[in-house]
Amino acid sequence: MKTKIKKIGKIILWIIGIIVGLIVLAMLTGFTLHNTYYKNQLEEVKPYGKMVEVDSENMHVYSMGNGEETIVLLAGFGMPLPSADFAPLMRNLSKKYTVVTVEYFGVGFSGETDKPRTCENYMKEIRTSLHKAGFKPPYILMPHSISGIYSEYYATKYPEEVKGMILLDTTSTAFTMEEMPKEMIVPYDNIGKFLQQIGLLPLLIKRTPGNLLMAENGYTQKEIEDYKKHIDYAINDTKIEQIENLYNCVREVKDLPFPEDIPVLKIIAKQTTEKVVPLTDEDMKKTFEYIGSMEFEEDHLKRLGDSASYVILEGSHIIYRDQTDEIVRLTDEFIANLK
Repeated sequence: MKTKIKKIGKIILWIIGIIVGLIVLAMLTGFTLHNTYYKNQLEEVKPYGKMVEVDSENMHVYSMGNGEETIVLLAGFGMPLPSADFAPLMRNLSKKYTVVTVEYFGVGFSGETDKPRTCENYMKEIRTSLHKAGFKPPYILMPHSISGIYSEYYATKYPEEVKGMILLDTTSTAFTMEEMPKEMIVPYDNIGKFLQQIGLLPLLIKRTPGNLLMAENGYTQKEIEDYKKHIDYAINDTKIEQIENLYNCVREVKDLPFPEDIPVLKIIAKQTTEKVVPLTDEDMKKTFEYIGSMEFEEDHLKRLGDSASYVILEGSHIIYRDQTDEIVRLTDEFIANLK
């Protein structure tokens, strides 16, 4: 009987050993491909626009059109390649306006930086990159998500350089989010970097609906393929510090009075105000219900003052993919009222 148990035990150990071996082999294969084949593919993709030097590092600035008004597009957190992501919106807006996408450090074709990811540094980098690329203020800032924080900071520090702001479902600066646990704010960490290195995280992202660009939304095949290649390298230390510094940035901007004479249009995605909150902790549930409510948006608009208005559009948080034509129409109306 004991001999039989020992044999069964050995078989189980062999099975476990084979499974562990296959997992290790898969990880090594993913690591090798990530650092050779896929990296070489990424390096073959050339920047769409200009590379300008900012603080001894390179930033990518991509533009279309040559209209009188200059619209500056600024990406939300985690977007692998904003110059491709914003492309259909840029093409439509560029029929009337000069449209510029600035890729922050750690994003798209831009390099990384050791400079702290503060509102002050983001603002300086936006201003410097635009100046070096040949674009002069005043600008109409069009930030998405987290970039709304840096745009509001820019407007408070240099109001003469900001003619107006169109906010694409931006992060509210009326709420510091300190009530939320850090793990809910920081999705990228050393574990994420490890999963990226072995090729697992990019695979999961590419299988998640809504994460990829699609031709039916106006993207070219090149933009779709370039975006997929950048997903494989979406996590880096610069991005991690950006999201870790979110509390401080919101807190800093929250206490700054927003200029009364800068018009603001906030475009709110309907899905943002209809979030489902599957939580049992009552305090956390109330916090999340507030964040996914119109009260949350209205508090933000109050902070921006009487010159701020809003519209709600059907669609997801990445509203510029869902509602390109409507955003262009609203932009035309907004700019016409500036003159």
